[in-house]
Amino acid sequence: MKVRAHIFISGRVQGVFFRYRTQDVAMDHNVKGWVRNLPDGRVEAVLEGEKDDVEKVIEFCKVGPPGARVTNLEIEWEPYKGEFKNFQIHY
Repeated sequence: MKVRAHIFISGRVQGVFFRYRTQDVAMDHNVKGWVRNLPDGRVEAVLEGEKDDVEKVIEFCKVGPPGARVTNLEIEWEPYKGEFKNFQIHY
């Protein structure tokens, strides 16, 4: 089953390679979409793919890479669109 998750990650999540590791994990699980830093210090991502694969990326985002300290993760489940060809870091 294909799903789409729009997530917002709070805590110490910028300056710790969060976006790069999220991209690695997403690509390892064939998840498409994007990730970016927000001006308020959070990280935002849109993930599309098979439900199990998207959930694996979300599980990574709950902890993040070494140096990160995730304090909150919000998930908005949205209708699957299939609009992405790969997973990108937006700047």
